[in-house]
Amino acid sequence: MGGFFNLSDVKGEVNELMQARRDKLEQLIQEGIDPYGGRFVRTHTAKEILDNFEEIEGKSVVLAGRIIAKRGHGKAGFANLQDLSGVIQIYGRLDDLGDEKYKLFQKLDIGDIVGVEGTVFKTRKGEVTVALKDISMLSKSLRPLPEKWHGLKDIDLRYRQRYVDLIVNPDVRNTFIVRSRVIRSIRDFLNERGFLEVETPMMHPIAGGAAARPFVTHHNALDMDLFLRIAPELYLKRLLVGGFEKVYEINRNFRNEGISTRHNPEFTMLELYQAYADYTDMMNLTEELISSVSKEVLGTTSVHYMGNDIKLDTPWTRMTMLEAIEKYSGVDFSDMDFDEAKSKAEELGIEVDECKTTGDVLNEVFEQKVEPNLIQPTFIMDYPVEISPLAKRKKDNPKLTYRFELFIFGCEVANAFSELNDPIEQKKRFLEQLKKRQAGDEEAHVMDEDYIRALEYGMPPAGGLGIGIDRLVMLFTNSPSIRDVILFPLMRPEKD
Repeated sequence: MGGFFNLSDVKGEVNELMQARRDKLEQLIQEGIDPYGGRFVRTHTAKEILDNFEEIEGKSVVLAGRIIAKRGHGKAGFANLQDLSGVIQIYGRLDDLGDEKYKLFQKLDIGDIVGVEGTVFKTRKGEVTVALKDISMLSKSLRPLPEKWHGLKDIDLRYRQRYVDLIVNPDVRNTFIVRSRVIRSIRDFLNERGFLEVETPMMHPIAGGAAARPFVTHHNALDMDLFLRIAPELYLKRLLVGGFEKVYEINRNFRNEGISTRHNPEFTMLELYQAYADYTDMMNLTEELISSVSKEVLGTTSVHYMGNDIKLDTPWTRMTMLEAIEKYSGVDFSDMDFDEAKSKAEELGIEVDECKTTGDVLNEVFEQKVEPNLIQPTFIMDYPVEISPLAKRKKDNPKLTYRFELFIFGCEVANAFSELNDPIEQKKRFLEQLKKRQAGDEEAHVMDEDYIRALEYGMPPAGGLGIGIDRLVMLFTNSPSIRDVILFPLMRPEKD
């Protein structure tokens, strides 16, 4: 193994701490010690030792992890070793390790990854500890860990250097463990109910299935532009046409839009479709799924989020959009035409100059007057047809659709329809969306002729549901920002 460059050759000031670590790295190499060891077989994790001390006291164990604290001098010392399961104290003594191994123990820096073997005992202060008989260097850390990571004011640094965030913040590690368990629990829930997990394309010739601006890429061999998926909806419903009666996909979507505490350009959704069902079935399924996952992952259906106790016990409140608007704005918009609705919205202090239809006006009023009040789980039903181009019209009121959205803490968590399966009506809806695009609405749907062709073969009546995985994990982990639950959120490039 060859030598390493001198930091004085690198642009910028020499970091003395980093130089000292590289000097130690060179010393290890000169002593014939590989600073980046290989395979290491463990017998226990830190948590297993701590949880089962009575059974393994006095026995030999082998574990590995990162040094996160050191103390002691002379012929003995202590250190804290961290693995994914937790932290355990280790004790190194010259008489037990011998000269060479004890020198290695003394030279360890905070952040080094080591493998150790030793005997489990309890100190006089009652702390479970591993008395070392052997130690191996597995990875030399060349950068010091931050001493007060929790106190950093630059939150972007935590997102940008998530690997460090995970090392020093146990709560952050737990957030992503919860996220993994949530996704596994969702899969188990749906698989047990006969749903089939599928995979659909992430590069689309047409950006469809949602109202959003896409990212554009180019395929060189085919010499064609493609769009990163904004939603898998139209492909999943093609599978209903093909005879798959219950399908779902946990999918990554990409939308070329703004970034906020609730929006990231790359995010994760659950979408599912069930033949011969409708949006009431989807409401029942949504209640059952989220409350079941909460109980399995967290052990409770009562979640504390941003100072509020959110009750996930079923059943949840159900209101139509018009009922909710009247409740929170004091105005009944049910029989208003466009001009009247626009005038009433303006009286409420809502800017609606960009609205082109009554449905657009209602949506603006709803977002500003209703959404912030929906703290407990609430289904908002029966959205205007103008803003629901893929949902079936209500039989008793064709201006509205069989569509609902689920709100928790003022945030949309789920969206569902009784799916429109009439190809003639669907084509009309697409044409209406095209008019919106021509008028400057970049998020309006485009025409998808192949999807129309699929519907012409016949798609069974169906209920469809989308749930935002990131927002659900935010709720379950009391996280204020979507970036807190995405391992590597999109960031601006670093400055020099």
